[in-house]
Amino acid sequence: MLNNFDFNIFDLPVAEIIPQVKTQLSTSNSLIIQAPPGAGKSTLLPLVLLDEPWLVGKKILMLEPRRLATKTIAQRMASMTNTKLGDLIGYRIRFESVISANTRLEVITEGILTRMLHSDNGLEDVGLVIFDEFHERNLHSEVALALCREVQQVLRPDLRILLMSATIDANVLSGLLGSTVIESKGRQYPVEVNYMNEVDQYSIGEDTARQIIPLTKVHNGDFLVFLPGQGEIRKAQEILKKMLPDDLVLPLYGQLSLGDQNRAILPHPSGKRKIVLSTDIAETSLTIEGVTVVVDSGFAKSSRFDARSGLSRLVLHRISIDSADQRSGRAGRLTAGHSYRLWTKAIQNQLNEYRTPELMEADLTGLVLDMKAWGKQDIRSMTWLTTPPAGTLALAEKTLESIEAILEGELTPHGREVHKLPTHPRIAHMLINAVKIDQLGLATDIAAILDERDPLGPDAGVDINLRIEALRRFRKYDVSISGIKKIEKLAASYRRMYSILPENGPVDPWQTGLLLAYAYPERIAAARPGNNAQFQLANGKIAQIAHKDDLAHESWLAVAHVDAREGMGKIWMAAPINPKDLAPMLKTKEVLKWDRKKGGLQAHSEIRIGSIILGTRPLSKYAAGDVTEAILEAIREDGEYLLDFSENVEQLILRVHNLKNWHPDQNWPDWSIAGLCEKPETWIAPYLQNITKNDDFKKLNLVQILSSSLDFTLQKQLDQFAPATIAVPSGSKIKLEYRIDEIPLLAVRLQELFGLLETPRVNNGKIPVLIEMLSPGYKPVQLTQDLKSFWKNGYFEVKKELKRRYPKHEWPENPLEAQAISGVKRRF
Repeated sequence: MLNNFDFNIFDLPVAEIIPQVKTQLSTSNSLIIQAPPGAGKSTLLPLVLLDEPWLVGKKILMLEPRRLATKTIAQRMASMTNTKLGDLIGYRIRFESVISANTRLEVITEGILTRMLHSDNGLEDVGLVIFDEFHERNLHSEVALALCREVQQVLRPDLRILLMSATIDANVLSGLLGSTVIESKGRQYPVEVNYMNEVDQYSIGEDTARQIIPLTKVHNGDFLVFLPGQGEIRKAQEILKKMLPDDLVLPLYGQLSLGDQNRAILPHPSGKRKIVLSTDIAETSLTIEGVTVVVDSGFAKSSRFDARSGLSRLVLHRISIDSADQRSGRAGRLTAGHSYRLWTKAIQNQLNEYRTPELMEADLTGLVLDMKAWGKQDIRSMTWLTTPPAGTLALAEKTLESIEAILEGELTPHGREVHKLPTHPRIAHMLINAVKIDQLGLATDIAAILDERDPLGPDAGVDINLRIEALRRFRKYDVSISGIKKIEKLAASYRRMYSILPENGPVDPWQTGLLLAYAYPERIAAARPGNNAQFQLANGKIAQIAHKDDLAHESWLAVAHVDAREGMGKIWMAAPINPKDLAPMLKTKEVLKWDRKKGGLQAHSEIRIGSIILGTRPLSKYAAGDVTEAILEAIREDGEYLLDFSENVEQLILRVHNLKNWHPDQNWPDWSIAGLCEKPETWIAPYLQNITKNDDFKKLNLVQILSSSLDFTLQKQLDQFAPATIAVPSGSKIKLEYRIDEIPLLAVRLQELFGLLETPRVNNGKIPVLIEMLSPGYKPVQLTQDLKSFWKNGYFEVKKELKRRYPKHEWPENPLEAQAISGVKRRF
């Protein structure tokens, strides 16, 4: 196969490490390669491994994080080997495949590998899996790597895994995977990095454009400009086209057509200077010919999932240092270049070193479904570079339960059907239900619109039916708007899955709403009485739309797109829904709840959709165990106010706390008021039978209940080692004040200590208490932990002051022989 190569490609910098890579992979099943952009790691390295002995009869899969890079790299390697794309070299992305029986090297997007693993657990015809540009830490790459490691460890120790990147922390990665790191220095030309005026995050596009204009007078080469999103690109493009009419100002982002993307990537036929305005799609893999100047706004946009609200939102954020370095490197691919960073050196020092893995911020519903289908119940036990957040995993399970894909943690038959479809579980659930109600054509249109960027934008209003109508006008009359061709291409892919024809007739808005309700059952929304354009979602959240929007006065909505904002969400896309269509989704729930404000148990049956209550009726019968659980839940929520946590109870808790510190080898409980309220079932449940009103809680003797929860040995040691009181010579029993991580305090009038030589001790005599001596008027006069020293040195100074202030009281010359008194013994 090497005979087909154009041998000029061996001038690529990565060629120098080829012997090391071959040697390592001949004896090891994993390897990490670190090489700068342009070194040839994405093209030359995979090709030279095709003839390795350990790969005989098997093929290579190379994962790319982006669809455009997947196609571009496959085309480049086919060109390098003088073969037709789809023969030796092929590619696969969702709904598109260019491979054949002869294909030995497939370039695929990361999600494709997960699908392949589910159909062939052992990847029997694959010898090497390459994860390219792994520093991007995409969710699909993390999942695919975890699954490949499982295959490697259980079924296929001969399966090779190769991770490649330019800016990842290779040493940390090596430690986690137990892999060798090979580094290629490459031939990166020097790039002069300049820090400039910081852009305002509210006018990034405009500020960036204005700083580019004077730079075009200094540099002749092509410019690559990094901006966070399409909105900023459009604003910068408007200014630059007007101010630089002789230059070609081109956008580059994932939603562009392949032709428009190629215009930005390839040199201009007549040599006209290009200024390419790009999202972070141009950070890796893609080589834009002729670029010698990079201008970086320093911002990016990412969709981040909020586990508390169950919603995702597009967040503008600063890039990390590795991302900034990756961007700057684009200026030094072909010759020495210049990088202009639109932020200060002070800000540079505050940036995170590496980007946050998408796994930590994404919706994990698809991941959980994949793992359930794989047979993994304990997802966090797998080999993860970053362990998925437990809260987000739990919320993903809840979502899968809401669409009936799992039941009690197990995959359902419906869940298996959902998993077979190459789309998000929500969309798959909608498509399956659309077949049942004969609305599959409409569902494929909705699925395509939900998968892609909104073609009309927010100014058109939130009604998704407007988007469906625009899509059907395009199909019927060829009336095109930005982005609509891409949506139709995706809709056609969904239709091919089901072998159906497109529908171009009028849209039934109620059917659209019903289909959205299948996809997002927790986002069914009811209008809030008296709050125009505000809606309560079934998940309990509140969201709103603009007052003048066409859907503002609807009683019910099915919401597709909503973001999580402080206090109230904003609805971006929805459809009206007929409440009668929701009948199959209605659920009856019996509710027993203690209402502290009403002072008693509330028992009723609720008809609801999620958190939206449609009606209630009183419950006349309910089990005693349910009542106890309702009371326990009341304690969990309001126990601090319902129960009588008196000073004596707090002192008991503190006594136990001190004993736990003094005797860590013993089984003392970890008590606190918050902790006791959080787990009332562990100590108070047997005493709740006669609770019928709020006042009954105050009658519970918590000191007795808590003491009884200790075993007999600990009860005995409690009074022995941490007594509640200490007897003093006057005959009084004085309360000790126990404190957190401090010595217990004995506050006692000085006259009651006459005759006592040694300081009282606790914890079996190991800890002398801190004595706070009080005047006859109970005012503090002295602190000591050494009573003997006080009588010898401090008493006489204190005596002078007390004798002056309390002349009628007796202040003996020898306090150790004087009679201690608890009352008032006056001089006559």
